[in-house]
Amino acid sequence: MREAAFIKENREKWQKIDSQTKASDIPSETLADNFIELTDDLSYARTFYPGSQTVRYLNQLTGQYFIKIYKYRKRSKGRFFRFWSEELPLVMYKYRKNMLYAFIFMFAGVLLGVFSQQQDSTFASFFLSPAYVNQTLENIEKGDPMAIYKDDHKELMFFGIATNNIWVAFYAFILGIFFSAGTVYILFLNGIMLGVFQYFFYTKGLLLTSALSIWLHGTLEISAIIIAGGAGLILGNSLLFPGTYKRTYALQKAAKDALKVVVGLVPVFLVAAFIESYLTRLTEMPIYFNLTIIGLSAAFIIWYFIYYPHIINKKTNGLNKED
Repeated sequence: MREAAFIKENREKWQKIDSQTKASDIPSETLADNFIELTDDLSYARTFYPGSQTVRYLNQLTGQYFIKIYKYRKRSKGRFFRFWSEELPLVMYKYRKNMLYAFIFMFAGVLLGVFSQQQDSTFASFFLSPAYVNQTLENIEKGDPMAIYKDDHKELMFFGIATNNIWVAFYAFILGIFFSAGTVYILFLNGIMLGVFQYFFYTKGLLLTSALSIWLHGTLEISAIIIAGGAGLILGNSLLFPGTYKRTYALQKAAKDALKVVVGLVPVFLVAAFIESYLTRLTEMPIYFNLTIIGLSAAFIIWYFIYYPHIINKKTNGLNKED
C-alpha cells in the first residue's frame, strides 16, 4: 500500500485518538484499544515507510499513550469504583446494539409462547412441566394463585433462585461462543417460558394478579437475563464479525468486555432473588406496594444500563457515537 493511501485510510482514526490524548481521564478500555491500534500502525509504517513523517507522528502519539498507561497504573487503587461508574457503563454503550438484539430475540420468544399457548391449552404443561401447572391450578382453586412463591424456607429459596439465575446468565453468556446461536437459544427459550406463563394466567382471568407478583422480581431478573444475552452476543459476534482483527484477538477482546457485563449483573440477580424470596410472597399487600417496587426496578435498569452509559460516553469521548 502506498503511504498516501495508508494515511488516507487511517487519518480519521489517528485524529480521533490524538484528540482523546487531551482528555484528562481516558477510560481504561479505550486506552488499551487505542494503544494496540497505534502500535500496529506504527509497526506497519516502520516496515514500509521507514524514516517518514508518518513514522515520526505515530511514534510521538504512541509515546503519549504509553505515558497515559503508566499514569493509569498508578491510579489502579480506585479500580473498583471506576468499574461501576465508568468501565461497565462504557461497555454497555459500546455494545448497545447487541443488547437491543438480545431484547428482540427474547421478545420473539414471548410472542411464540403466547401464540403456542393460545393454540394449544396443554402447551403450558408440556413446557413448564405438568407438576408446576397442576400445583398452580390447585392454588387458583384455593384462591391463592401465587402461593407457589410462599415457600417456608425463605433463605434456601433465596440461595436457590440466586444460584439458578446466575447460572442462566452464565449460560446465556458462555454459549455465545457457538457463533451466538447458543445465546439466541437461551433467550428464545426464556422468552417462550415467559409468554406461556403470562398467557396461562390470562386464560384464568388472573393476568393483572400474576403480573403484579411476577414483575415484582421479574423486572430485574428478566432485564438481567436479556443483558446477559447481550454479553453472549458480544462473544459470538466477535467470531462472526471480527472486523480487521484476527478472530482469536477479537474473541479475547470481546470476552473481556462481555465478562464485565456478566460480573456487573451479579448484584442485580441477588436483589431480584431477595425480592422473589421475601417480597413476592406478600400477595395481600396493596397494589401500590407492587407498583412502587416494579417502578423503581424499571427506573434503575433504564437509568444505569441505558441512559447513564450515554452520559458517560459523552463525558469521556465527546460527541463520538462510533462503537
